[in-house]
Amino acid sequence: MKIEYSHASKYGNGAMVAEEFKRQMDAKGVTVNVHHVRELKPKQLAPADLYLFSSPGRMGKPIGRMHRFLKKLSLPVGTKYAILTTELAPRPDKKTGRVPSDEEMAKWQRVIPIMNEVLQGKGLVKVDEDKVLVTRVKGPLQDGWQDKVEAFVARLHS
Repeated sequence: MKIEYSHASKYGNGAMVAEEFKRQMDAKGVTVNVHHVRELKPKQLAPADLYLFSSPGRMGKPIGRMHRFLKKLSLPVGTKYAILTTELAPRPDKKTGRVPSDEEMAKWQRVIPIMNEVLQGKGLVKVDEDKVLVTRVKGPLQDGWQDKVEAFVARLHS
């Protein structure tokens, strides 16, 4: 299996996740090529069995560089893809101390749905999706993030 991993890491969190993903897949004998989207031309991606896209969330959406990259992407209909984002962990309300529910978060945190909409609109087929949380905008990644990547790897490799 060969995976092309394209990320748009801004503060290095997504790059750390990509390298951990690569390390874990390498241990399973899977070839993973990791690239920042600024190094790639969206109409000339290398052939692969699976394309993995990763973007940090900004204001509940994928950052502009990744969104533009996905819109220009040219892959054959039926190509398999997965998404692994880095998003800000929910914080308790300052007045009530209550942490927003997943349903409440989904109303304003739309990174994955937006990416899926663009990719599926091009006829690509989603294999899996997940997110790794960061504690602040610039990081660090939330404790246990490697376990989250490991679970994602296990689902893709099964």
